[in-house]
Amino acid sequence: MKKATVALIGLSMVLLLCLSCSGKREETKPGRLHIVTTLFPLYDFTRAVVGEKAEVILLLPPGMESHSFEPKPDDIIRINKSDLFIFTNRYMEPWAGDIINGLDSKKILVVDASRGVAFRQSQGGEEHGREGAGHNQGEGKDPHIWLDFGNAQKMVDNILAGIVVKDPKNRDYYTANASVYKAKLADLDRRYREGLSLCDRKIILHGGHFAFGYLADRYGLRYVSAYAVSADAEPTPARIAALIEQMRSNGLRYIFTEELMEPRVARIIAQETGAGILKLHGAHNIGRDELKSGATFLSLMEQNLKNLRTGLQCR
Repeated sequence: MKKATVALIGLSMVLLLCLSCSGKREETKPGRLHIVTTLFPLYDFTRAVVGEKAEVILLLPPGMESHSFEPKPDDIIRINKSDLFIFTNRYMEPWAGDIINGLDSKKILVVDASRGVAFRQSQGGEEHGREGAGHNQGEGKDPHIWLDFGNAQKMVDNILAGIVVKDPKNRDYYTANASVYKAKLADLDRRYREGLSLCDRKIILHGGHFAFGYLADRYGLRYVSAYAVSADAEPTPARIAALIEQMRSNGLRYIFTEELMEPRVARIIAQETGAGILKLHGAHNIGRDELKSGATFLSLMEQNLKNLRTGLQCR
């Protein structure tokens, strides 16, 4: 993967030279920041902070599963034409490091949205469908930090800090927007804590990849997934049998599945146990229909809370 990324960077540099010779920059409205973000949560957080004063681009195409994403030359060119490049963390986007090393630091400000966040371990124990390296290249860190809403507020602060560096004259506007959005995240956190406090079941059994460890930790839940951090290999028959047994032994009526991924494993388990299937949206990215309908990080998390309350038999 590293060799492929380096090759892409080399190709994109040639294309950039051609663009610079023509004196053209990416078309954007004068005086407005041009920001490129990697995952949907960053895109949505950034839009909430900048309001109408900047243009924000989501690097992932609608419907693209984030763990299989590799930037193309056009993506690298888009980043090189931005004022800010905001990425989640080095475990979620291991390809970002090579791109960042090739950027003009005098023109482009890079924001690591994970600054100040404590990463949880992602390997070992029965939480995993299998051992081995996930999207984090074996470093054992769980990259899905935005699914802890306390972390999400820190991410908003990091995004705000970068934006203010690039556009200090609108500091008060951006700061006010960030405060409003962080209050919404704090309220969401409160409603999750209250809504999940009285549940007959305290275990989330997930037919997707390991994404909800932070959420489970925050609200005192146990989390078991069919896949590891990256769903790049199918769980073994033995693993699926173990999940079926956990469904039965814990009296679970629902198994959760994830967005943008064929729910084959969840269907197998549901058929064997008579359980229902509910979506638990990790918000890595959204589909075209969700984009058209105006889905936001907050709306996706609201639906998650509703489904969790149903699946965990909460009162």
